[in-house]
Amino acid sequence: MKLQQIQIQTNNIQDTETFYNDILGLKILEKKSDSLTIQAGSSILKFIENPEFDSIYHFAFNIPENKLEEAIQWCADKVDLIIIQDKRIIANFETWNANAVYFYDNNGNLLEFIARHDLDNFQIKEFSSKSILNISEIGIIDENPMELGAELIEEYGLFFFAKNYNSENFAAIGDDEGLLIIVKPYRNWYPTEIPSKSNKIDLRIENKGAKIELSF
Repeated sequence: MKLQQIQIQTNNIQDTETFYNDILGLKILEKKSDSLTIQAGSSILKFIENPEFDSIYHFAFNIPENKLEEAIQWCADKVDLIIIQDKRIIANFETWNANAVYFYDNNGNLLEFIARHDLDNFQIKEFSSKSILNISEIGIIDENPMELGAELIEEYGLFFFAKNYNSENFAAIGDDEGLLIIVKPYRNWYPTEIPSKSNKIDLRIENKGAKIELSF
């Protein structure tokens, strides 16, 4: 499953452009007075300006499975990586066979670089913004994660992530290429103490050749 585009909100288009273009080095595809469209590897990240918006999202970028340490060095003068515990910044997801680091964007959104070791995306060249492969996760808030997951499976032919222990608090739909992370409201976003809140999200995904549009 691929997340072709995610559309979310920001209360400051200009600061968002500065962060994603000047700091992360991602290409701006289009800028309007109330929207910003960004190329993130093979995915598109679109922000819609809402001056009243006062919340955050969580989403992740896949990076080459062998480049996490280089990504950490690349981040050093750009963003502050979040300390998980005991000065450790790398999260180890054993059952997912993946490692990740976390940081915030200008909006306070929780971003993640994740290296999934079961993907064949080994890269030789030095890590750069061009090493960001795609948006691989977007957090979705729902009172009944398993129920919503089952509805998505039935209606769109999607599937629960086989590597995840899916539960009434946390369910994942998709695969290593793209995941919908469905959690209950006010469950803290790992590795922070920030509670999840339901915010408007529009998605365009591809699954087995089918184009699917979703809104939450």
